[in-house]
Amino acid sequence: MSVATPASAVSAPNGVQVASTSSTTATGDILANLFPNLDRHLVLPILDFLESRQSYSHEDVLKAKYDLLKPTNMVTYVLGLKREIDGSPQDAEVPQEFKQREETVVATLNELQSQAQKVMEVISNPEVVAALRQDKLHNLTYLKDAHGVTLDQIALLYQFGQFQYSVGHYSGASDYLYHFRVLSTDSNLVLSSMWGKLASDILEGSWDAALEELQGLREHIDQRGGAGPGGPLLALQQRTWWLHWSLFVYFNHPAGRDGLLETWLNQNYLNTVQTSSPWLLRYLVAAVVISRKSTIRSAAAGNSARSREAVRDVVRALGQEEYQYKDPITEFLRKLYGEVDFEGAREEMGKAAVTMEDDFFLEQFKDEFVENARYLVSEAYCKIHHRIDIGELSDRLGMSREEGERWIVDLVRDARLDAKIDFKENTVQMNHSETPVYQSVIERSKGLLFRAQAMASAIEIRAAGGTVERDQQRGEGGRGRGRGGRGGRGGGRGGRGTGEASTESTAPVAIEA
Repeated sequence: MSVATPASAVSAPNGVQVASTSSTTATGDILANLFPNLDRHLVLPILDFLESRQSYSHEDVLKAKYDLLKPTNMVTYVLGLKREIDGSPQDAEVPQEFKQREETVVATLNELQSQAQKVMEVISNPEVVAALRQDKLHNLTYLKDAHGVTLDQIALLYQFGQFQYSVGHYSGASDYLYHFRVLSTDSNLVLSSMWGKLASDILEGSWDAALEELQGLREHIDQRGGAGPGGPLLALQQRTWWLHWSLFVYFNHPAGRDGLLETWLNQNYLNTVQTSSPWLLRYLVAAVVISRKSTIRSAAAGNSARSREAVRDVVRALGQEEYQYKDPITEFLRKLYGEVDFEGAREEMGKAAVTMEDDFFLEQFKDEFVENARYLVSEAYCKIHHRIDIGELSDRLGMSREEGERWIVDLVRDARLDAKIDFKENTVQMNHSETPVYQSVIERSKGLLFRAQAMASAIEIRAAGGTVERDQQRGEGGRGRGRGGRGGRGGGRGGRGTGEASTESTAPVAIEA
């Protein structure tokens, strides 16, 4: 099979139907969209989370896991699931079907290990490592002439890495796939190994390695672009998969929100979200709100124009895709900045907190989201009013008078608002200064400069006989965005450590034969 196509991109995870035992319409809707774009392994921790939240019954989750993993090599784990579903004791006799599959898996694993280990012994030799260069062709020639290592033997690293992944040895799979990628010149298998290593690092909870792999995979996809094999449609599919897989990294790594805003607001990827996966706007909005303090620091550092432009881009996308997807999280930002509806934004903020409790990626950020959402509402309210009653603002935010006073003081300090607080009158006097004309001219000139540079670059490429993607023509390079983020989850989300897994995927092939 080729990594260019989804191995089993079906509309549930592999046809799994999970019956809800509670009111989880929003959760179910987004899961139905997420699962087809994830590898089977990446679905497992989400199912565990849903069970822990009691969104679905234990029996339903067991059946979902069994249906999801039945076609894979997770023989022992699948057998345990079947016994639990049937109510059989764990020490019951192993059915002949499972016994034969287990023997086959063990035999194949041992054979591949013995063959791949010989190659690893050669390339791990310090003298060989010292002789290797950046040039892959040079390395392949050297290994063949000096040590008799052929292309077929190097391919064994891929095959063994794939099989280790299929039985849940994620650390070993990551190692072998990395060595294969460094040596191989097969572009399709290299891309496949990158997907596999990314999945392995995610499931291991190695977030630094996963972030590095995610960035490398993005560069590889962008370099191929629409002019590569498969054309623009394949590029769109690859970016769609990349966006979904990146959720695990960006909502676990300490610098994840920073990376999400920087990459997702790139015109190519924002277009991908709007074209093929508008439900991902939920996570883009969440990152914008959670990263409020980083946005303020960016504005304070003189990047206020870029920060405002980034928010405008998100709000514009929300308005354009409202007919396809909306939830309380996206509606909060759209009503606040798109409609300037403070009462509506306050209502959506409360609903958003409930929605985040049942979201695998956002659950731990609920309190932070609500706190920052209040700041955004307060900041926007202060910027359009000259005189504000602290008591009225406190009521809007659902806070007591004392909490409201402290809130206003913190807001004025953090957002660097030009305001005077009168505690006797219990009011805030806002001093709104108009933006100088020359500053507006400078900001508009910068935008025109970026677009002119993008157009000039496209003309040069076409003059040289190359092709330019539509997204590049629209000025991808001129957006100059940079945003901030915080917080990670350690190794919690994504890592299972069950000892077994499968390379078969519900969307991009993590690693394929």
